[in-house]
This record gives sequence, C-alpha cells and structure tokens, in this order.
Amino acid sequence: MVDCAPLYYLDQRKKTPPSLQSLAALHDGRAPSLHPINTNLGLHSAHTRQQFFHSKMAKLCSALCLLLGALAFLAIAAPGSGSFVERQGTQFVLDGSPYLFNGFNSYWMMTVASQPAERAKVSQVLREAAAAGLTVCRTWAFSDGGDGALQISPGVYDERVFQGLDFVISEAQSHGVRLILSLVNNYKDFGGRAQYVQWASNAGVAVSGEDDFYTNPVVKGYYKNHVQAWVQEMASYTKSLDSKHMLEIGMEGFYGDSMPEKKQYNPGYQVGTDFITSNLIDEIDFATIHAYPDTAFAQRWMWSHWDDATKILKKPLVLAEFGMSKKDPGYSENLRDVYINAICTDIYNLARSGGGSLSGGLVWQVMADGMESYYDGYEIVLSQDPSTDAVLMRQSRAMSVLAHTMSKPAGGLVGHADEVAAREQEDGVAHGARLHGVHVRHVHARDGKSSSHP
Repeated sequence: MVDCAPLYYLDQRKKTPPSLQSLAALHDGRAPSLHPINTNLGLHSAHTRQQFFHSKMAKLCSALCLLLGALAFLAIAAPGSGSFVERQGTQFVLDGSPYLFNGFNSYWMMTVASQPAERAKVSQVLREAAAAGLTVCRTWAFSDGGDGALQISPGVYDERVFQGLDFVISEAQSHGVRLILSLVNNYKDFGGRAQYVQWASNAGVAVSGEDDFYTNPVVKGYYKNHVQAWVQEMASYTKSLDSKHMLEIGMEGFYGDSMPEKKQYNPGYQVGTDFITSNLIDEIDFATIHAYPDTAFAQRWMWSHWDDATKILKKPLVLAEFGMSKKDPGYSENLRDVYINAICTDIYNLARSGGGSLSGGLVWQVMADGMESYYDGYEIVLSQDPSTDAVLMRQSRAMSVLAHTMSKPAGGLVGHADEVAAREQEDGVAHGARLHGVHVRHVHARDGKSSSHP
C-alpha cells in the first residue's frame, strides 16, 4: 500500500470522543510516477464527520499535530501534551527532542468496533500494546462499498461504522496510542481503488480498468470528495491550511526509472511507483517502506532506503509494515521472533547511526483473542505470544532510551556513538546484537506474491 498524509496528535485534554475533522493530502495520478495506494486521515472533536467529508474547504484543527501518514492522517493521543511533532531535517522531534517509536498494524479495528458487542477486542489490543510500549498503531479508516462499508456509495456514509471509528480513536487516546488512519487501499480489500472505478462504471462512465483511479476525472472526483485532495495537486493546499501538518505518501519503497541502478534492490515484482521521485516533492515530509522478504533482503532494503532518505531525500523514514507469516514453510514461533528481532535491531541500529532518521517500525499485525476469522498468518496476539511480546517490548524500551540519550548532548540532537552507548548503559538498556548469518527463507509479501532478490 501507499500512504500519503499528515499525522496528527489528539489533544488529550479533550474529554469527548473525537470525530472526523481534517483532510488528507493526496496525490493526483496525473503527476509523474506518483501512484498512491493507501491514505490516512486526522481526527479531532470539533466538527461533525459529515463536514469532514463533504466540506470543500475542511478546516484543520490547530490542536492537532502530525507525525506520519499514508494517503492517511495520523491521529495521535499525546498524553499531557498539546505540542506538535515536527520534522527537523531527517528527524522527527517533539518539544525539541528526537521522537522515535515502536508500533504495530491492526487494520480491522473500525470494522470490529462498528459492532458494539465486539469492541472489547479493540480495547484488549490497545491495552496490551500500550503495556508493551507500542505507541503508534496503523489502522483502516476506510471501507468502500460492500457489506459493512463506511462509504456506502460516493459521499454516503454509515453512521454505525463511523461510531466504531470514534470508539477506536477514543480508546487509542485513553491508552496513549497514536493512530495512523488509512483512507483508501490500492488493492481490492475493503473496496480500494477498484470500488471507485466500479462506481464510475455503474454511473455510465467509460473506464478501462482499475488504473483509471489515477487518471479518470470522474473517478478522481469521487475520491477528492471523500478525502479533499490528492498529494501533489493538493499538498501545497493542505500546507496552506496548516503548515504544521506533515505529509507522506506511504509507499512500499519500490524504485523506479529515476534511479535505474537502484532497481536491483526491488523484489521480483513491480507496482509502478518511484520511491525517489515521489518523495522528493517539497510538501512531502517523510518517506515510508514495507519489508516482507527474507531477513537478508529486508536488511539491504532498509539500508538502501535509509541511505536515500538521509542523503537524497533528507527526510525521516518509517518502516510501515514488516512481519512473518505462519503459513510459510518451516515456520515456528522462535523463527518469527528471530526475524522480528533482526528487523527491530536493524531499525534501532539505523536510527542510532543516522541520529533518528529511521524513526520507527510498525509490525504486521496485532490481534485480540477470538479473532480467528481475521487471521492472515501474520497475526500476533500479545497475551498468547509472550516471547514475541518480549521482543517487541525490548524494542520499545530501546527506542525510547535511544531517543532520550540523543536529546542529552549539548549543542545538538545527536550524540556521538560512544556517548549514546554510555547513556544506554546508564539506563540499563543494551539492545540485542545484530543477528549476523540469520537467513529466514520463504517469507513472502502479504499480498501472496513471492519475493526474489539478487
């Protein structure tokens, strides 16, 4: 998926459940090489949900501050703070100090919470995640067409599903968990771009396929009415409404024609995006990647994009998805823990080496008890998977201490390696050594496509 949006903080001093407000900065498919796949939106309690989606000039709440997104906004519960998370060069900062995080994906929350009897599942995940130090959650704020849809038809919404989303946001706020709320899917799950094209076809518009989502004016109009804008076309507009809202496209990380020598790092399939060209847009504040292949590939993938984000884009980088499937041959929980630990260790090492330029990762995905019908092979139930919970908790602690140590040296955010190591020792945190030689084979992308690498 591709994400493009701001990341917001909910002012936790607000006591009422937040409802939708703001808008995503989304990308117009006419722009070269830009193909958004997933969007996110910011939320706040000030105006009604319908105003968010129907207003041509939805106002952005000043009490929100953004961090990351994905054709998306991030709604963030900021305990005791109304401050904005901002970008300074290749770092995220909060109140002048480096901001790093460890987080997770739980795409299903709105759908489950739209059934009041099932809301305890959302509460369980947020409670257990917070206990493990997971402070950012990426989840869907879209479901277009079909059973249980949020958007029943263009511009028509189901209040019951909106109430489920309200519950998710309120619960996240109460647990101090930040939310990245995705607004559309490139793939067919939950409607996605195919649903927008189908709506246009049903209305008598001549369409040739799903890619018309990026070019057909009627299809684009449907989506613009839903999220208010596309990225390149509207990023500057969004910035004019509120300069504190950071924007991102949320790409998986595929290299394109702008740097053909980098294509060697791509897996064995393409999706038509260009990580460099798209993320060089001035209004885009930070970049994202996903990593599902084997450990050795994922390490090269992260290093290459970290290097690009640091030297070419000069923006922060977020690993928005990574995980290992139980459906892979030879799977064991220990093997998954080794894989997650290896990825987490690389996130930590690159964050430390680059002074926080790789700002965090979001494991795919965390679920609650009794959710077997949602299992996709990547599910992690923290209360049932104590060893995996321990790996994630260790990463949360390490990233928190790293952010703290980087904020201590006078005259700058980033300390020398020996200073950071000394302060980590003082704080009693020594992150696990990098797992050289570990090679987890047959870990495939979530969409079922196998991955190859040089």
